Amino acid sequence: MHSHPLVSIITPSYNQASFLEQTLLSVLNQAYPKIEYWVIDGGSTDESAEIIKRYASRLAGWVSKKDRGQADAINKGFSKATGQIVGWLNSDDLYYPGAIAGAVEAFRQHPEASFVFSDVESIDEHGKAFNLMRYGDWTLSDLMTFKIIGQPGVFMRRAVLEQAGFLDLSYNYLLDVHLWLRMAAIADPHYVSGAIWAAARIHSDAKNIAHAEDFGSEAFRIARWLGEEERFYPLSSKLFKKTWAGAHRLNAFYLVEAGQYKPALKAYWKMLRLAPSAAKGTFKRIGYAALGAIGAPTIRDRYSFWRAKQYQKKQEDADD
Repeated sequence: MHSHPLVSIITPSYNQASFLEQTLLSVLNQAYPKIEYWVIDGGSTDESAEIIKRYASRLAGWVSKKDRGQADAINKGFSKATGQIVGWLNSDDLYYPGAIAGAVEAFRQHPEASFVFSDVESIDEHGKAFNLMRYGDWTLSDLMTFKIIGQPGVFMRRAVLEQAGFLDLSYNYLLDVHLWLRMAAIADPHYVSGAIWAAARIHSDAKNIAHAEDFGSEAFRIARWLGEEERFYPLSSKLFKKTWAGAHRLNAFYLVEAGQYKPALKAYWKMLRLAPSAAKGTFKRIGYAALGAIGAPTIRDRYSFWRAKQYQKKQEDADD
């Protein structure tokens, strides 16, 4: 890989004018010399098009017309991308300074990787960080048990992306999970420990909040697909119970987000019956669900608020 390979970034956009400018600037202000930036807007009816026009001279190109949803918009961007490395950043998320240079360096050190990824911070609608999503040195077998990677922290090798095929339009929520699995089946990804390249914005209109209860059905669909696809064999048979336990764990996680505590506890119980080891790191979450189920969500909410405050304080202390 050349010292400064071209990096293509795709931003799909639809009616998120309140966050879009911050997203665009987080890419355009990267101190990396070779960026090709495509913005694919789905025909927004808010001020999105005006915001994009303001920065049009610094973009490789942009469109604003009706599409078949997020996956379709991203695929349009993928088909336009000519860089060796490709990133996709949703219109409410952010890259931190040095993200693209960090990803390029990771690929320089690991040219065989299908994609490289970092930890991702959660930020609120005001841009305040309140949580760090930590990942690990995960390979295909980890991803097959629903170890979830934060999508804005991922940069892909375009050759592998094209070999794997673009996003499947029939997925609305776990479209990235489905893509990472197909890419990891070709070559293992590489995790850059200690790096935080991106922030995922959590707000009331975000899909993971607004449609939290729909994530589980796609997780079960992916679990079935993993068992049927030859490319995942024989791993899929060895990991059968862990895969399904992971699907139930993911379903439970989002049910808690949606405030559906009793169904979440049922999902956690199914997870435990299939693979007790899948419970690692979920006990606080199970406690949340139990408190919610007995009608004590205020304790849960206070604890969440306290945790967010502690994280913000830690960040402020580190900045001083």
